[in-house]
Amino acid sequence: MKLTTGMNVPIHSYKHNRILHRIWKNTVILDEDQHVLVTGHKKTRVIEDDGRCWYTKEPAICYFYTEAWYNIIGMLKKDGVHFYCNLSSPYLYDGEAIKYIDYDLDVKVFPNGKIVILDEKEYRMHLKKMNYPKDVQDIVENELQLLVSKIKRKEKPFDLSDIYLYYEKYKILTKK
Repeated sequence: MKLTTGMNVPIHSYKHNRILHRIWKNTVILDEDQHVLVTGHKKTRVIEDDGRCWYTKEPAICYFYTEAWYNIIGMLKKDGVHFYCNLSSPYLYDGEAIKYIDYDLDVKVFPNGKIVILDEKEYRMHLKKMNYPKDVQDIVENELQLLVSKIKRKEKPFDLSDIYLYYEKYKILTKK
């Protein structure tokens, strides 16, 4: 099944050991081309691997890439757009869900441009515990540097040029 604009699909995040890590029950397809998939959600139910559930608070526009080893979530909060970036495998869609492997490292970007790298301890622990191959380590660490560079240069979506347009599209698609 092909992804189409307006379609509702879940997102499944896995760890390197193929264990399901987190499920977002619903996201709306906003745009797709051969490089990026853009989705949106608001107040979406999230299920953790230990069974805990919670709901996203604010609207979010998510960017999943076919080649880049990260995905980007732009959360539209009252004080501006906060970005949360997951170092991860490129996404795939198998007819069931948007799927990717989460490689622990995260980058948080605040509206003022401040960048914080998160979960370095978790990455080092899982690197050993799950035996990340050397080529995966190299890719993840290189992609982290590329991502930070992209953030500093304010490349899409960090320039905010389309995130509000995608949010408007999300609101129109979810009114139906």
